[in-house]
Amino acid sequence: MKLFVQIPCLDEAGTLPLVLATIPREVEGFDSVEVLVIDDGSTDGTAEVARRLGVRHVVRHTSTRGLARSFRDGVDYALAHGADVVVNTDGDNQYPSERIGDLVAPIVAGEADIVVADRQTATIEHFSPFKKRMQRFGSRVVSAAAGTSLPDAASGFRAYSRAALLRLNVVTQFSYTMETIIQAGNKRLRIASLPITTNPKTRESRLFSNIWQHMSRSGRAIVRSAIMFRPHLVFLTLFAVFFVAAAVPAVRFLVFLAQGDAGGHVQSLVFAGAMLVGALLCLALLVIADLLRTNRTLMEETLERVKELQYGPRPCDGADDGSHDAAQDGAAAAVARDAVRDGARHDAQHDARDDEDAHA
Repeated sequence: MKLFVQIPCLDEAGTLPLVLATIPREVEGFDSVEVLVIDDGSTDGTAEVARRLGVRHVVRHTSTRGLARSFRDGVDYALAHGADVVVNTDGDNQYPSERIGDLVAPIVAGEADIVVADRQTATIEHFSPFKKRMQRFGSRVVSAAAGTSLPDAASGFRAYSRAALLRLNVVTQFSYTMETIIQAGNKRLRIASLPITTNPKTRESRLFSNIWQHMSRSGRAIVRSAIMFRPHLVFLTLFAVFFVAAAVPAVRFLVFLAQGDAGGHVQSLVFAGAMLVGALLCLALLVIADLLRTNRTLMEETLERVKELQYGPRPCDGADDGSHDAAQDGAAAAVARDAVRDGARHDAQHDARDDEDAHA
C-alpha cells in the first residue's frame, strides 16, 4: 500500500517547510508515504524549496492554472506512480498534517471511500459570524445535492481511495471540493467526516479576493453539478414554481370571469400564460438534461475503464521527469512487437509444415 500526500501550492515558499515538517513519514496500513508538491506557477521558488527539503515528486505549472487543475494534475501523477490513497492538504499550513493517519484510517479499514476533515468552522476565531453562517449553509446545500450529510463541504483536507479517484472527474476551473463531493454522493461512494482543529491563520486566501466572489463561484459550481447529476430535482422544482405562479392568476381570472367582471383582469390571464410557458420549458429542459445525463453516464463509465487500463498496474518508482514512464512504455511496446514477430514466425512455420504435408 502506498500513500501519496499532495500539496497544491501557489507562492508557498514561506509556509511549505512548516507543512512538510509535520507530515508523518510512516502511516499505519501503508508500506510507504510519498509527498507530492504541485507548484501552480509560483514566482517565489516554491518548487526549489520543496526539492531542497527532500521532496522527490514535484509537478510544476509554468503559469497559474487554478486549484482544480492542480488537484487533477496531482491525482494523475499520484495514480501513475502507484498511489492507493491520496491525501490532499494545503500549502499554507492551515490543516494539521499530523492527523493524516486518522484521516486515512476509515479508508484503510474499508469503511469509507472518501474522508473529509471537518474544520468545525463555528469555532474558528478569524471567521466572521456571516462567514460561519454561509459555510454552514453551503455545506447543507452541497449535502442535499450529494444526498449525504457533511458538516464541512469546503474543507480541502481530505483523503481519497484509488477506486474513488478512478470514478471522479473534475471539470470545474475554480475549486474541486464541492464538485467532487456532489459527484461522489451521486455515485454512491461512501463519504466520512473527521473533526479537526485548524492551525493558526498564516495568510489570506489566494483562491478568491472576497467572500462574495467565493460565494458566487461556489454557487455556480454547486448549480452546475446539481444539474449534471440531479436534473429531475432541479427542473421539477422550477416546474412547480412556474406552475403555481401560473395557477394563481389563472384562478383569479376565472373567479372574476364567473362573476362577470373579467374584462379588467386580462393581465392576470397574460401573466398566467407566460408562467405556463415557463413551466413547459422546464419540462422540455428536463427531458434534454435527462438524455444528456444518460450520455454522460456512458462516457464516464468508458473513462473509468480507460483510467483502469492507464493506471491499473502499479508502476515502479522512477525519475521525476517521467523518463521511467517513457522507458516503461518503450519496454511494453518492445514486448508487444516481439510478440507480433514471434506470432508471425510461428504462423509462417506452421504454413510451411502444412505445405510439406500437402506435397507428401
